[in-house]
Amino acid sequence: MKSLSLYNRTSTLGGIYFLFLVNRMQMHYFILIMPVYLVHSYMVWGIVVMGLLSQLNLMMMSKWFTSSYAAKGYQGFLQLFGKRAVQVFAILGFLIILLKISIITLGYVEMLHSFIYPSMNKKWLILMILLISLFVASHGMENTLRFVIIAFLCGAWIAIVFIPFFFPSIANYRDLYPLIPTEWSGQSWQGLLFIWSAFSGPVYLVFMVPWLSSNKKISKYLVIGNMLTILEYSLLFIASVLFYGSNFLSKINFPVVYMGSYLQMSGLERIEYILISFHMFNYVFDISILLLCFYGAGRVFMRKMNERTTRIGLLSSWFVILISIIIMDQWLWQTVPGQKMLLNIQIWLGAFIYLLVPTILFTVIKRKESM
Repeated sequence: MKSLSLYNRTSTLGGIYFLFLVNRMQMHYFILIMPVYLVHSYMVWGIVVMGLLSQLNLMMMSKWFTSSYAAKGYQGFLQLFGKRAVQVFAILGFLIILLKISIITLGYVEMLHSFIYPSMNKKWLILMILLISLFVASHGMENTLRFVIIAFLCGAWIAIVFIPFFFPSIANYRDLYPLIPTEWSGQSWQGLLFIWSAFSGPVYLVFMVPWLSSNKKISKYLVIGNMLTILEYSLLFIASVLFYGSNFLSKINFPVVYMGSYLQMSGLERIEYILISFHMFNYVFDISILLLCFYGAGRVFMRKMNERTTRIGLLSSWFVILISIIIMDQWLWQTVPGQKMLLNIQIWLGAFIYLLVPTILFTVIKRKESM
């Protein structure tokens, strides 16, 4: 078995990378279906409130990023929690990451199949996305983290394309009312939970600190990255409400993508194809990072952290993910109840993890410092 230096570190990435990482790890499959879950115009305040709560979480995470334990990576976790607890966390993380990769991939493949490749077998699309992600991940954690610059440059401008939907005759500003809810339903609570889960992407950064700078000024980059996400979420949601109206919005599978088909630019047709293609860079980045985390979690619970990483190990992890996605697609994703079940599981898990992980790390480090 040939060794593969996946987790080697030649340098640490500066604070600006935190900005890009936070923003891109919050902009994934959920942004494409968020308007369907929020529906009502007053939920824009939900985006703002959940975004500000996310800022508090990132502040707690910054305490971890600047700690001496985080810089030690695996050894730091052992010092804080002990070997047995770390192995339990690794098993749970293994399953959680597997589910997240599966849903991200199936969601994007569903969109590709619906808009660009309706006649192609979805299994080939799944294989294509995973092969590209495997190629990126095979260059190691450090280079994969650097790939976030490409993901940011290819995706951050997409929200700006939807600005024309804010102007007449496309926009109907009466659809923005009421901005203050007259009633609060279970759907509204579910919308808040969805937003909180959508903000949860940066929680995986807690495992990547050895490759990131531990400068105490990184908190400002975390704040800016999160604020950019709030701005993008708000802009796309308001544009969707202005275009569809709350009554029709809940009946569209991919409202943001369908809006792209109504954009008209000189010399360009089918703008949504371009937007979907550029959005792929963000998916590849997300899946590549999660693939490396998945392989790392497997090494922890199989007690192989003292051995070198290998190509066969990475490929084995990749095959487990591929087979799991194909099984989920065959048994669950092809039915509406199955899709809803998988999405609800991911929403609840993402929300729970984003609440729990930063709180536990912040509390444990504070306790260690006071001893």
